[in-house]
Amino acid sequence: MYRSIIHFHSTAPIFFMNNNNMLLLFLSIILLLAPASFPPITAAETEQQFAVEGGKVLELDESNFDAAISKFDYILVDFYAPWCGHCKRLAPQLDKAARILADLKQPISIAKIDADKYKRVGSKYDIDGYPTIKIFMHGVPTDYYGPRKADLLVRFLKKFVAPDVAILNSDSAISEFVEEAGTSFPIFIGFGLNESAISHFAVKYKKRAWFSVSKDFSDKTMEFYDFDKVPALVARHPNYDEQSTFYGPFEEKFIEDYIKQSLLPLALPISEETLRLLKDDERKIILTILEDETDERANRLVKLLKAAASANRDFVFVFVGFKQWEGFAESFEVSKKTKLPKMVVWDGDEEYFSVVGSDSIEDEDQGSQITRFIQGYKDGNIIQKRISAGSFMGFVNSMIGVGTVTIIVFVVAVVMIIQSLKEEPLTVGTRDEGDYPSSSTSQPEARQPLRSGEKQDKED
Repeated sequence: MYRSIIHFHSTAPIFFMNNNNMLLLFLSIILLLAPASFPPITAAETEQQFAVEGGKVLELDESNFDAAISKFDYILVDFYAPWCGHCKRLAPQLDKAARILADLKQPISIAKIDADKYKRVGSKYDIDGYPTIKIFMHGVPTDYYGPRKADLLVRFLKKFVAPDVAILNSDSAISEFVEEAGTSFPIFIGFGLNESAISHFAVKYKKRAWFSVSKDFSDKTMEFYDFDKVPALVARHPNYDEQSTFYGPFEEKFIEDYIKQSLLPLALPISEETLRLLKDDERKIILTILEDETDERANRLVKLLKAAASANRDFVFVFVGFKQWEGFAESFEVSKKTKLPKMVVWDGDEEYFSVVGSDSIEDEDQGSQITRFIQGYKDGNIIQKRISAGSFMGFVNSMIGVGTVTIIVFVVAVVMIIQSLKEEPLTVGTRDEGDYPSSSTSQPEARQPLRSGEKQDKED
């Protein structure tokens, strides 16, 4: 055993160290001097690290992820796994989009990280399936739910770097703005309206809609957008060929109510995207369950639902085909033997309401039956029910895969065991936003089997 010997001479101790202790002391001195000998990486060097990659998809890892997020004002990040088939199909689309986005006046960078390998980063951003896409705006992440084909992705991302409110000074500027906006978002145009009247809401709802104002326009434009006086705030849904006009009062509460009610079209089909949007809307949902949402009878009924929605903007009107979304429909006690169409009022969570005397909609005079259903609900002639847990779990299974469902069931089981050990009564928990994942297909029964954790491609 090696020892250090201390010899006391007079009043001061003198240390005699063996070779091992001398080595430790030498290494300690080197470590203390290291920061001065090796200066830190400068901001310029950090920028140089990514500068050569302009127009290409950046490959990130744990060592440079935070630096990339800090450097770029806008960066789209693909959290992928090498074994994921959907990720492999997405990669060439991102490569193509990256070249276009790099040349914008306000460039948007695209990066990717193997979140299956770099699990610390994946865990930090709650990545539970692949691919998951997020856009970081000034370092703040936002889930990306837009299209994944290169040309549509480019158009969609331009929204994030556009001005909060576009100022349009001519008919041609209005046309160009609407064309550039595309069909992915609703479009609000304030004719003869001061920018300050909607600027606050343009910031608040920037991720969900385009906002603009115009003071110079012709009578032809007034005719085209179907308004006859100013100021007027027009809301357009290009994807649904819908438009409405708000003439005031232009006070904050009324403006925001109109904007919130106009973010969704009058009646929309159930899909993964719809379910995500419904979570952000506080209104009750009037759900109509059809046999097949694509047949002619369904089209006629949807037109009547839109008319009812226009007169009842305090509700959200949605419809779903049993043929297309059987698992979802079964959550509302619908089976192949149920007489359809059927209407219920859903709270978007675990409760829904049937209206007494309006179990189904007959073929004759359907408009009057819809009106009676809505009035019956308002009058309180209802039966309160709960989502069918077994059917709903089957629906979740089809949406997010067996692996994730197994985890959910396991966690619930553990919680129940803990509660029983405490001899406390068990209560039914509410469904949270996790019930509807951020990326899946809109028609579960047509899906090929997925590996656990792999997300279905989004329909464009």
